[in-house]
Amino acid sequence: MQPRIYSAALAAALMLLPRVSTAQQANPVAANPVADAFRDYARESAKNLMAAAEEFPADKFSYKPTPAQMSVGDIAAHLAQGNDYLCGRLKETFAFCDQALASLNDSNLGEALPFFGGRKMSRAGVIMVTTGDWADHYSQYANYLRLNSMLPPTAKKPAM
Repeated sequence: MQPRIYSAALAAALMLLPRVSTAQQANPVAANPVADAFRDYARESAKNLMAAAEEFPADKFSYKPTPAQMSVGDIAAHLAQGNDYLCGRLKETFAFCDQALASLNDSNLGEALPFFGGRKMSRAGVIMVTTGDWADHYSQYANYLRLNSMLPPTAKKPAM
């Protein structure tokens, strides 16, 4: 499947995430452990992916280890397309995801959503595909940074 088609379908699936009532949002009594874990993972992924992208100087955005791989810029564009149809800047697209995920809850993780190629996938399955995609692209960035003698964000020691 082409990355752009995949990204658009992923963004569409994310936008279908449910809205819950204000009362449920005001009383989050650990009733949504899966949704809460996904939101935590999304925030951490966003932080790492944005930091990795920002680590590259502008003259390295065309870098790719082999001709068959995505360039640094291609990865950023792919992530932006997956996060937001408007293909805005990476930070803005992760902010869009934060808003879309704010109302995610565990009550309907089994609900079937439209997915690639006209098939259906559970809401929980879409969450798993999303986390896998983010992990895949952070791994790419981490390897590309190391190939350019730079450390990925998760390999840096925290400031004391």
